[in-house]
Formats: sequence, C-alpha cells, structure tokens
Amino acid sequence: MPEYTMNFGLYGAHGRKSSELAGEVLDRLAAEGGIRSPVTTRRGLTARLNYLTNSPTGYQAMREAGITVARGTLRRWLQRKQTPSRDNLARLDAAYRAYRHRNVARHLLQRLNARGGTWVEIQPLDQSAVADPRKRVIEPVAEFRRLKIRTWDQIVKAWAAGDDAALDAAWVEWLKTLGSDWGKYEYATSVGFSA
Repeated sequence: MPEYTMNFGLYGAHGRKSSELAGEVLDRLAAEGGIRSPVTTRRGLTARLNYLTNSPTGYQAMREAGITVARGTLRRWLQRKQTPSRDNLARLDAAYRAYRHRNVARHLLQRLNARGGTWVEIQPLDQSAVADPRKRVIEPVAEFRRLKIRTWDQIVKAWAAGDDAALDAAWVEWLKTLGSDWGKYEYATSVGFSA
C-alpha cells in the first residue's frame, strides 16, 4: 500500500497506522516459502488451486472468499481445461492468502514469542513536509523507538483472522508499554521486525 497523507491537520505528513504497518510485516513473513508466481500465471493458479483443494479447510477458505462454482468447473480449472474469470482469480488469490495466514500463524507465533519475544523498531510519523504553523507539536520530538513485544498471541490471532480492529487494539496495548508518549507511535513511517 502506498503512503497517504494524514487527515488530522498535518497537511503533508506521511505515515500510516503502525498496526497496519505491522500487519504488512506479518504478511511478508507469511509469504516466505509461499507461492511466488502471480495467480494470473498458469503456474501460480495451479499452485493455489492445489493448495486450496488439499483439505476441507481449503475448500472452506474458497467459500469464504466467495467462490461458488460447481464441482465440474473447479475440476476443469484443476485440469487446465478452463480459466477462471478475473473476479474468480482475485477470489482465489484472496482465499489462498487467508488460508495461508491461518496455516502459518502458529509457526509465526512460535518464532515471534521465542526467546522472550521479538524487538520491533518504529519510525515515527514524518512531518518534514508539513509547514511549521501546521506541524503537530510533539514535545519532545518523537524519535525512533524499539519495543520488545513478549507475547504476540493477540496480534497474530487478529492478523490471521483479517480483523483490522482487533489487530489495532492488540497493537496499541503493546504501544502503551512505551510509556506516556506511546500515542506518538500510533502512526508511523515504518515498523520493522523479523522472526
């Protein structure tokens, strides 16, 4: 997702909710070892179909993504005799991502919680393009911070479920451990961590 301009009086400030940025890091970690070919390629489509049709929960993920085709159509897709519509390709890709998130969540959780947790680096909101009279007064000026999240359970659970509100709530609970200036990091330029 591209950066966007904040709408709370900081005309020209660049940043996003730090929980959203953390979710994107989890997305990248989940993609490691996953299918790299786009769904629009034969290889990418076949790999996603094989992954999704390998278990009842994969079929459930397709239903949740809105794929309601007949068994014969699905069989023709698997046999490469028919190509899904553009809308169904997008739904297949969404079903794959959601199903993969659920499948890798437990593994990610183990990695993130190992050794007492994982350090997170947060770059605060960038106000360099904001005119002085409109800059948000942050005393002292928000600086790069490191935060050790010791238990990722609620964050990963919300991320795997695709629940942005729950992800934000779980993330903010950990931001509050930064002390009284935690609100300066609710919006950030970047969030980084690895597992």
